[in-house]
Amino acid sequence: QVQVVESGGGLVQAGGSLRLSCTTSGLRFDDLDMGWFRQAPGKEREGVSCINWGGGRTFYQDSVKGRFTISRDNAKNTLYLQMNSLKPEDTAMYYCAARRSWNTPTCAPGTYGYWGQGTQVTVSS
Repeated sequence: QVQVVESGGGLVQAGGSLRLSCTTSGLRFDDLDMGWFRQAPGKEREGVSCINWGGGRTFYQDSVKGRFTISRDNAKNTLYLQMNSLKPEDTAMYYCAARRSWNTPTCAPGTYGYWGQGTQVTVSS
């Protein structure tokens, strides 16, 4: 009954941009911390960017700082990840995830319990 659905992935050239979107159902969106995670084949899943329930606290992995921007529109129950200046090393399956809001400012994958199916991002060189 709980669904997390992300979209917006695709194939782009290095230096290009993509915007990922995520929506949830069966959950109260403004009661959720949200995050974007990625996993490449044979590699560990890592936190890319996270945002707390109200949008006032964000986290970015060092490798994406200055290039990616996370945001949310609680009125539209939607989470976004704007990805600019994409690099081949950004290639991965990107997942949206949610957790019931809490006060710990962590973007660790293990703290998120509701996951989408993933959307593939491929950046060609």
